[in-house]
Amino acid sequence: MARVSRLDKHLSAGRTGLILFDALNGYLHPASAEKQKFLAERNILPNMQRLLAGARAVGINTFYPSGAHAPDGSDTVARLTDTDMELRPMKGGDAPIKPGFYAGSKEAEIAPELAPAEGDRMVPKNRWNSFHQTNLDLQLRVRSIDTIIIAGGSTDVGIASTVFAARDMDYGIVVISDCCYSARGNNNEFFLTRVFPRMGRVMTTDEAVALMSK
Repeated sequence: MARVSRLDKHLSAGRTGLILFDALNGYLHPASAEKQKFLAERNILPNMQRLLAGARAVGINTFYPSGAHAPDGSDTVARLTDTDMELRPMKGGDAPIKPGFYAGSKEAEIAPELAPAEGDRMVPKNRWNSFHQTNLDLQLRVRSIDTIIIAGGSTDVGIASTVFAARDMDYGIVVISDCCYSARGNNNEFFLTRVFPRMGRVMTTDEAVALMSK
């Protein structure tokens, strides 16, 4: 019976968890007018709100993996990379990639439109992968959750890293296409059309909400 239940297409509250990845002020309410326009054109925040409302209506637990980097840089490791986060070539003397926001800042707080409710779980993380040295796997398994719905950004960074990990940990995966974003070339489309469909299911907000049940 367990094998059959894992192939159930519905997203029932008893076995499904919603992952809102880095749903932070700094990302969803960016200082840059260009980034604000980018998110607004794609309706990212309203879509995430509808997704969260749908999950709460049926009792699906929500989890918030969120960057919690030490302001003094003590948990950040310098490494050599060919480009910076925006895929611009690194030149000699350039500073290594560092976190965009640090724990304790306004930017590192959850966007108020997606604020956690009673029963939701914050998951502080220090790397892209939401499972790496966090208690996310424990929080899911103690609730008998075997399928995750994931939304947030960036698609090609934390979402991808978390989805790869979830797949190898045998979780069922639903990626919400209109709640994920990346402004780096065609990376968003590439992952949503060429990578994630082999690892799980890719759906719109409306499609996922329609499958949610108590």
